[in-house]
Amino acid sequence: MQTKVTRVIRNVLTAAAVSGITFAAQAADGKINFTGTILDSACTIESSTANQTVNLGKIPKSSFSAAGSVAAATRFSIMLNNCPAAVTSASIKFDGTADSSDTSILALNSDQTAKGVGVAFYEEDGITAIPLATQSKSITLDTSAGEDAANSNKMTFVAKYKATQAAVVAGTANATSDFTITYQ
Repeated sequence: MQTKVTRVIRNVLTAAAVSGITFAAQAADGKINFTGTILDSACTIESSTANQTVNLGKIPKSSFSAAGSVAAATRFSIMLNNCPAAVTSASIKFDGTADSSDTSILALNSDQTAKGVGVAFYEEDGITAIPLATQSKSITLDTSAGEDAANSNKMTFVAKYKATQAAVVAGTANATSDFTITYQ
């Protein structure tokens, strides 16, 4: 009887020890170090480009031959001035309500009458898409320009209407996006 009790206790203690080892192994499988820099100030966004209206024009619905087709390529820029020397490059992320049929593009504002279309963002080349809520490519900043070269840090992009359905419905087609600049 005593041997059987001793064996049960030994098995329970062994099981407890092994399970403790298992938990210890799971407690620290790796480490993440967070690094960064807190800047005194960032670049100044030129006021005329901080809040702007980009006119995509009046586009006939026949310009959209199928879902995925685009029209009304329009360039727009965001100007960064007085960048501190600690900042060498910047990228931008466009945010807003994603289109329900194509989450990579901006949905039209809810009060708009056009249907089956949204607004897509592209890099300056007009070919490389910038999906909604995704960083653009970085541009190198001229931090020595100061106030005398306001155009030295021009971030240029292209916006296009993009069909999300085979049949686009005509109507007003306004959309609103916020943007965030990330400095490196």
